[in-house]
Amino acid sequence: MNFLDAVPAVRRIDTDREDLFAVDIVGHVAAADAENLFGLLEAAYALHPKLDVLVRLIDHDGVDWPHVSDETARQGTAHALEHVRRCAAVGDPDWIPYAQGFFATPPPFELRHFDREDEAAAWRWLDARPAKPP
Repeated sequence: MNFLDAVPAVRRIDTDREDLFAVDIVGHVAAADAENLFGLLEAAYALHPKLDVLVRLIDHDGVDWPHVSDETARQGTAHALEHVRRCAAVGDPDWIPYAQGFFATPPPFELRHFDREDEAAAWRWLDARPAKPP
């Protein structure tokens, strides 16, 4: 195994809002990265009954969904329905249509895609800023 293989694909972004969960998703998302992402979200939900989410996709190269536990995916979907107000996705690909497919009906929260060059608009839409410049 190359030492770079162990670099996590999910990286938290510090923001100026306590109730904003922001992450970079970098490269390929292994099952362990997806499980970690759901765990981080669970911790955020424990602190904030409602929150907004920002996901920056950087050199995204797919997700190992077949290796993510069905229970994790089911709980992640159910908890998103309970806790998320708005979700902004920045970068390529536009995975909003795919994310909407996780839900039996349209989710009760807003999902918006922003191109990489429109990242500032995503932060404005969420009324937030990164604690450090991206």
